[in-house]
Amino acid sequence: MKRWQLWIGILISAVLLYFALKGLELKLVWNALKTARYVWLLPGIAVYFMGVWVRSWRWHYMLRPLKKIPTKTMFPIVTIGYMGNNIYPARAGEVLRAVILKQREEVPVSASLATVIVERIFDGVVMLSFIFLNLGELANLTDDSGYVGSIQQIALWGAIVFIGALAVFLLAAMFPHVTEKVSSWFIDRFIPARFREKIRPIVIRFLSGLEALRSPQEALMIFLTSVIIWLLETAKYWFVMHAFDFQVSFFALMLMNGIVNLATTIPSAPGYLGTFDAPGIALLGAYGVSSEIAAGYTLVLHAALWFPITALGAYYYLRQPLRWGSKEVKSIQREPLTENKTPSGG
Repeated sequence: MKRWQLWIGILISAVLLYFALKGLELKLVWNALKTARYVWLLPGIAVYFMGVWVRSWRWHYMLRPLKKIPTKTMFPIVTIGYMGNNIYPARAGEVLRAVILKQREEVPVSASLATVIVERIFDGVVMLSFIFLNLGELANLTDDSGYVGSIQQIALWGAIVFIGALAVFLLAAMFPHVTEKVSSWFIDRFIPARFREKIRPIVIRFLSGLEALRSPQEALMIFLTSVIIWLLETAKYWFVMHAFDFQVSFFALMLMNGIVNLATTIPSAPGYLGTFDAPGIALLGAYGVSSEIAAGYTLVLHAALWFPITALGAYYYLRQPLRWGSKEVKSIQREPLTENKTPSGG
């Protein structure tokens, strides 16, 4: 609680929630929540967990050069990662699942984190694809809110960042020997001598996690799998929509999915409070949905995305928790882990 980053995230969440709820007639929001047909959440949650299973398969696929681990083994670890992202700040769930994978399957933390980062880069590219695919439709709806121009700018800069990062990782994977030499050059020039021999093997293990990108076919398979994952998540948006009295197209929900998940890269309170809700309500307003119904839908959708996966992740974690005194956990302190500022994955 003493970390200033956490308090900045809480402040950002509070500000976004204030603007999201400002001017709403809370009685109408409550009425929308009371009259919602919550049975529609059941198929939505089911299709969402299908997406989590596909995400587990993707991680299994990317880890094959390091170790062949069945998807059924990966699924609990992925749900634990979701739980960590939902209840801890700074996407700690990504580090948590890498450490659990190390403890259970002996996959180096550096290597598995490389696959996690690549996953999130592909997720970001897919989210941007969803946005670009529907920007024309949004621009034809309304420019009154000023969000259209902002979304276009965010999409443009996001494309530069994510596609640029993807290009770097693809080149690093396709030319491992050159990448290793360049990395060694940087380590020898810029890292203090007493740290070089500790950092060098960590970098090598990290690069080994990129082996799944060494052929165009492998990269294409990861991209197509990412598209399926996010289409299944959009299907959850579609099912939950039927609980409320409004209708927008599936493409509109793809756009919403892309925008809210990119918005969750902004620092926030745990659970993406505000960063998920504010852009979701605003976007539905651009499609002519009343603010109160949009707020009710977005809040229910957010809860349906948060509670089931968090509960399942907690269940799997409690069945086999981390051994906090183990060398695997202590190894986190020795490896340079950075905050992963990429889409939430729901």
